[in-house]
Amino acid sequence: MRAMKKLIPHIFLMAYLLVILYPFLFVLFSSVKTDNQSIAANPFGLPDTFVLDNYVNAWVNAKISTYFWNSLYIGVLSACLSILFAAMLAFAITRMRYNRISAILFQCILLGMLIPNNSLMLPIYGIMRQLDILNTHMALILPYVANAIPFSVIILAAFMRSLPGEIEEAAVIDGLRSGGLFARIILPLTVPAIVTVFIINFLGNWNEFLLANYFLSNDELRTLPVRMVGFRDAYNMNYAQMSAGIVFSVLPVLIIYAILQEKIIEGVTAGSVKG
Repeated sequence: MRAMKKLIPHIFLMAYLLVILYPFLFVLFSSVKTDNQSIAANPFGLPDTFVLDNYVNAWVNAKISTYFWNSLYIGVLSACLSILFAAMLAFAITRMRYNRISAILFQCILLGMLIPNNSLMLPIYGIMRQLDILNTHMALILPYVANAIPFSVIILAAFMRSLPGEIEEAAVIDGLRSGGLFARIILPLTVPAIVTVFIINFLGNWNEFLLANYFLSNDELRTLPVRMVGFRDAYNMNYAQMSAGIVFSVLPVLIIYAILQEKIIEGVTAGSVKG
């Protein structure tokens, strides 16, 4: 009975995993098939011959490379900037001795997480228009950074609170001021949480569609999720090449998560238990 009780959750998890991966297997197999007819004849089966030209055509002819690097550049830069600002704010809230002001700031940050991002699209559009940066990558970078700060501050602040105060006191005795204390002591010790925040922010930026669709009108500046929507019409429903483009859009996310999934769990749980 004990073995059965332990086995049942694993069975449900495996069934859930199959449900999640089943559509992706269709995309993966379709990306190496010849045409739509071969896909319709055997949707979830391996092809008789693997056609890797679909990836070459999608990368070169469909300009997936341009949109791929646009998404990568915007996602990485936005995630790094949000970490920088969030780390400084978390340091000010948790390590500096302004209890009332820190409590008020932290409550304001929590309030920022309660507002849905989609409801802010029109105000953000108006701000970007007044700044005259629409149809530039900066029109995406600024909102991405601002939207990521509340969550980033909460994770980093939870980790910084768990750091022993003796380290900070020893650094102050050695002559470090607040800037040196943040850059040389606190920031290196916060690396596990920083890695977690970077991964989560990058994934959010990489998959974002609404702002990228409405704020960028120049095709050369568009990101990969926006381009994938127009991929079907542009290539007359060539599902083989469209599947290859989908694989390109999913592959970086899978690689990052597979390599750093332990860091995500470690950073989220860091600072939750003191011992």
